[in-house]
Order: sequence, then structure tokens, then C-alpha cells
Amino acid sequence: MESNDPSNMTFWDHVDELRKVLFRIIGVVVVFMLIAFCFKDELFRVVLAPKESDFLVYRLFDYIGKALHLTGATASDFHVQLINTKLSGQFLTHMSVSFYAGIVLASPYIIYQLFRFVSPALYANERRYSLRVILWGYILFLLGVLFSYFLVFPFTFRFLALYQVSAEVENTILLSSYIDTLTMLSLMLGITFEIPVLAWLFAKLGFLTSAFMRTYRKHAIIIALVISAIITPTSDAITLMLVAAPMFLLYEASIFIVKRTNK
Repeated sequence: MESNDPSNMTFWDHVDELRKVLFRIIGVVVVFMLIAFCFKDELFRVVLAPKESDFLVYRLFDYIGKALHLTGATASDFHVQLINTKLSGQFLTHMSVSFYAGIVLASPYIIYQLFRFVSPALYANERRYSLRVILWGYILFLLGVLFSYFLVFPFTFRFLALYQVSAEVENTILLSSYIDTLTMLSLMLGITFEIPVLAWLFAKLGFLTSAFMRTYRKHAIIIALVISAIITPTSDAITLMLVAAPMFLLYEASIFIVKRTNK
């Protein structure tokens, strides 16, 4: 019975408890992965939606362009054909996308299990702050992924898929390239949206002040532009600003958060 008390548990008891936590997490991820695998049509309808000209964002910008009489901003119909060049390519893509979907669907349970494992080692105030960091970090990460899916990736894909050096050269996009770009942009934007949480954490530890952030605001803008240029595979200014603009806003929000934290 004593082994159930965290204060009386040995190192190997903690290792055994961690093993149980990991097994539970893996089990739940596998269950959600199998569910996503069975709903193949619904899953790939969501994943492949940005490649269609009737995607929600394209229709929205088309409506705005027509309402403002901006002919250059209206969307034109386009069709991009994805191809597969490997015998097992489509099956492996189905497996990998189902795995990613399983992790996303199981993420609340994963966070709960990990926090439940480490919380006994925290003081009451540390547990309270940890809950804030985890909750806001999770929300901001999801917002970054959604921002990538609905704005950054659609315009990135459309620009690259329709760009031609000559009318004699036709684009045929690999399915694996499409999935890799979508995954990479979603992950990078999700991490980028963690800036306010990291700023709050550093301010709480005494490493960061609002005066320091205001002093180096211009440097931060340059860094944001460089990071945006790295994580966006296109070279057009519109996509670059779509990524950089939220980073500017997050940085300004972080200054406000750090100022309140320093007080």
C-alpha cells in the first residue's frame, strides 16, 4: 500500500508508474488511430479540402473581392491533381495521416495523463501555474494549427501548385509532398503561437521584462520575418505576411503579458 503514496515511492516505482502511463497513452492513441483509419473518406475530405477551388477560404476571399470590386482579388477555379508514385504510397499515407489524427484526438487525454503523473511532485502554487501553462499552451497550439490549415497552407499550396515557369511545363503534385507540407506548416505555426506562454514563463522566472522586449522590438520584427521566410516554402510577400503578422501580434501581446507578470 505504501507504494501508492508518491512520497514513499522509490525510483523504480516511479519508472513503473511512468510505464503504465505510457501504455495507457499508446492504447488510447491506437484506438483513435483505428477510428480515424476506418473513416477514411471523412478524414481525407478534411485533409484534401485546401486543394479544391471551392474551399471555404477561397470562396470567402472571392466574396470579399467581389464586394469591394477588386478583380485581382477574386478567386478563379483551379484543379490540382495529386499523384502517387509508390506501390504502397497511398496505404502508408493513410496510415500516417490516421496516426496524426489519433494523436490530435487523444491529445487532451495525453496531457491529462502526463500532468497526473508529475503533479504529485509539485507544490500547490506550482500546480496552479502548471495548469495555466498547459491549458493556454494547448489552446494556442490548436489556434496555430487552425491558422495554418485555413490561411497559410491554402495560399501556399495554391501559389506553388499553380506557379509555372512555362506553359509547356505542367505541375503534378505528389501526395506525399502535399501531406508533408501540410504537416510541417501546421507544426511550425502551432509552435510559433506558443510565444505568449513562453514569454509569461520567462517573466515568471525573472528572465524577461517588458522593457527589454520593447527595446528589442525592431530586432524581433526582423527575426519574425526571417522565421516566416524559413517556414513558408513560397517566396511571395502575401504568404510571408500571413505568417509574420500573427507573430508581430503575438509579440505585442507578450509584452502586455510580461508587463502584468512583472508587476
